[in-house]
Amino acid sequence: MVLSGCSLGKDDSKEATEYINDENVDASDDASQEISSNIIVADSLEEPDYNDPTAGASVEVTETPQEENPVDDNLVMVFFGDSQMANGRGDGTDIPTLVGQRVPNATVYNLGIGGTTAAFKRTSAGYLDYENWTDNCFLGMTYCLSGQVDRNKVLAESFPDVLNTMNQIDPSQVDYYFIEYGFNDFMMKTPLDINDPDGNPTDLPQEYTFYGSLSYGINVLKRISPQAKFVMIYPFYGIYKDGNGAYLGDSFIVSNGIGTLANYADKMRNVAEDQGTYIFDGMYHTKCDLYVDTQEQYLQDTVHLTETGRRIMARLIAHIPNGVEGYEPTAYRDGDFIKIAEFNPDETYRMDPATLKEHFSDQYEKYINGDYILAQPQ
Repeated sequence: MVLSGCSLGKDDSKEATEYINDENVDASDDASQEISSNIIVADSLEEPDYNDPTAGASVEVTETPQEENPVDDNLVMVFFGDSQMANGRGDGTDIPTLVGQRVPNATVYNLGIGGTTAAFKRTSAGYLDYENWTDNCFLGMTYCLSGQVDRNKVLAESFPDVLNTMNQIDPSQVDYYFIEYGFNDFMMKTPLDINDPDGNPTDLPQEYTFYGSLSYGINVLKRISPQAKFVMIYPFYGIYKDGNGAYLGDSFIVSNGIGTLANYADKMRNVAEDQGTYIFDGMYHTKCDLYVDTQEQYLQDTVHLTETGRRIMARLIAHIPNGVEGYEPTAYRDGDFIKIAEFNPDETYRMDPATLKEHFSDQYEKYINGDYILAQPQ
């Protein structure tokens, strides 16, 4: 293993073009500027601890009847993901709960499971055997919610709390699905798509690929929740070590032999573009200053977000539904950038009215008229 000419302590990104399977990603694009041509292929990576220290004791599974006439003004939000969504569930500091606290009239369901992937695992047998399905990947979770597979077989034994949560969801009432995966697919070397790393087509079923499983799962959710909107959350930037704990590099240069974690974020962007969903960037530090020089403040183990990191991401993610629903100007979604050294968890972002007037005149008119319940004029 060779470390070749990579300086992580400064911004020395260069103009370059990366080819990720069959797609061409121009590094001059805002979402790809940090991809480095100095790639380190890691034989093994240190496995993070997937256990959530805030998780509670054993849970008894209950069948919760769905309300026939739910409150119409409740905004129902369902989160799928791995440990980045699951962590903090035990004490209410998980990202879904924190997002819900910033969105008016929100009802939040957290279906995050630590250690899970988006794609059906190649170690599993029978991706078409729905009767005996047990994989809790994203695709499997959408099958559980839709009733295509038996959710009790998938969740009852190992994740009864998640099963209880799922039993409360009426898909016909869901307004938003938030989908966050990528790190575990990277660790398990999930193929990015049906092409091999050189761009040659394979006979691999789409269910075993990152792109295919995300796309198929979203299609399932669109079928059972035709009114829902979707938000794709990139895997979060991180630092990586080998199996002996030695530092290797970050999400832009450490490859699993298929691609870097940034490549998985790019593939998620392809899914979002093809499916017409919203995107939240947790990789390319366009929303906050999570990078090599701040990662110890954001990340508790070089991979998983700290509570402060989760609170920062929750504030930024909440701008998406708040803007779409008209609770605040949509300009807030693009204008809010957080530096962790200056972050106040009790603070609510407000754009300077003069800036809003100059650049977003239509939103400024609504602002001064008091149309935004989260951005009343001062």
